[in-house]
Amino acid sequence: MTPDESRADYRATMDRVGEVVLIRRYTGSGQNRPHFDAEVRARVMGYEPTELVGGVIQGDRKLIVLAEDMIAAQVPLDLRKGDKAVIRGKECNIEAADDNKRRVAGALIAYELQVRG
Repeated sequence: MTPDESRADYRATMDRVGEVVLIRRYTGSGQNRPHFDAEVRARVMGYEPTELVGGVIQGDRKLIVLAEDMIAAQVPLDLRKGDKAVIRGKECNIEAADDNKRRVAGALIAYELQVRG
């Protein structure tokens, strides 16, 4: 499968099962610190019991976010622990952002985010 074919498959899947979430990054410090929000589509899933290993704990969720959606929304592509994902109005902490698992022939198709909260 080529990267373009894979992107088309992911896009079709996201159209069927995705939902809008916010990726949020705070700047500065304090209670009223400013933040940047960007709307992206994501597939929100829980982890299977067999995936609860390492840093993944019960209650964490997995988000699949298309790289092209993040680029279009001008989300900083250096997502890191401490950035947030707002899912159905609830702010969750991004624990990990994997940009390797969902590549085809080296081309980034989607990010897999581990979120908590």
